Amino acid sequence: MALTPRTALLLTVPPLMWAGNAVVGRLMVGQVPPLTLNFLRWLLTALFLLALTWRSLRPWPATWRQVAERWPYLLATGLLGVGFFNALQYAALVTSTPINLTLVGASLPVWMLAVGALFFGERPRRRQLLGAALGMIGVLVVIGRGSWATLVQVQFVVGDLLMLLAIIGWAFYSWLLARPPASMRGDQRPAWDWAGFLLVQTLFGLLAASAFSAAEQALGAPDVRWSPGVAAALLYISVGASIVAYRCWGLGVAAGGPALAAFFNNLTPLFAAVLSALVLGDHPRPYHALAFLFIVGGIFVSTPGAGRFFR
Repeated sequence: MALTPRTALLLTVPPLMWAGNAVVGRLMVGQVPPLTLNFLRWLLTALFLLALTWRSLRPWPATWRQVAERWPYLLATGLLGVGFFNALQYAALVTSTPINLTLVGASLPVWMLAVGALFFGERPRRRQLLGAALGMIGVLVVIGRGSWATLVQVQFVVGDLLMLLAIIGWAFYSWLLARPPASMRGDQRPAWDWAGFLLVQTLFGLLAASAFSAAEQALGAPDVRWSPGVAAALLYISVGASIVAYRCWGLGVAAGGPALAAFFNNLTPLFAAVLSALVLGDHPRPYHALAFLFIVGGIFVSTPGAGRFFR
C-alpha cells in the first residue's frame, strides 16, 4: 500500500505516545505496582470510552447479543491488545529500562512479517526485509548512542524477555485488526463507532488485567502511593497512550497494513531516547538524527509508492 501523509501521521502518533508510556511506567516504579498500574489505566480508559460512546451502543440488549455472537474474536483482541501486552510491559519496566524495552519492541517488524507469513498467508517481500534491517540499524544507533563500545555493553534482563512475549502478542493483535473474521466485516460488522469497538476490547482486556492485579495484591504488593504525579501519569496513559494511540494505530493499520505499521513502530526507541534524555535534563544528540534517518529510510524502502509521499 502507498504511504500518504495521513497514514504517516496516524502511524507516528502511537510510537510517540507509547514511548511516553514507557517513560511514565518507569517513573511509576515504586509508586504503583506494575499490574495494578495496568488495571487502573484500562479502568480509566473504559470510563472515558463509555462517556464517548454509550449512545452508539444502545439499545444495550442488542449490543450484548452482538458481543456474545463475536466473543472469541473480541476476547482475543482484548487480551492481546489490552490485558497481556500492557501488563507484561509494566512488569518488564520493573527490571528493565524504557530504552531496552523499545529496543526489544523494535523487533516487531520481524514478528509481524513472521506472523503474517505463518498464520495469514502474507509472504514478506525483499524490500520489507531490507526495511526491517535498516530500522534495526537505526535502533542500534540509538541504543549504542552512536558508539559501538557502548552498544556491546548493553545488558538484557528478565524484563526484556517479558517485553519480547508482549511484542509477539502485539503482532497477532495487529493482524487480527487487519484481517477480522467475516462477522466483523462489511454488513455483518456491528454498527459500533471506533470508541465502541475499543471499549468492548477494553472490557474483555480488563478481565485479565483485574485478575493480574488481584493476584499481585494477594502476593503482597505495596499499596499505591497516591500523589498529583501519579494522577497525572494515569491520565496520560489512559487517554494519550490508550485512546489516542490505539485509535491512530487502528486507522493506520487499516490504511497501510500491519507490515507497514510495524516499521513505524521502530520510531518508538528514538522517541523513548529523546524523552528519557529530556526527563534527565539532557538534550538530543547527533546520533538521534542518524538513527532517525535509518528508521525512516527503512519505512520508505519497505513501502511501495513511498516516493509519492511528498508529491
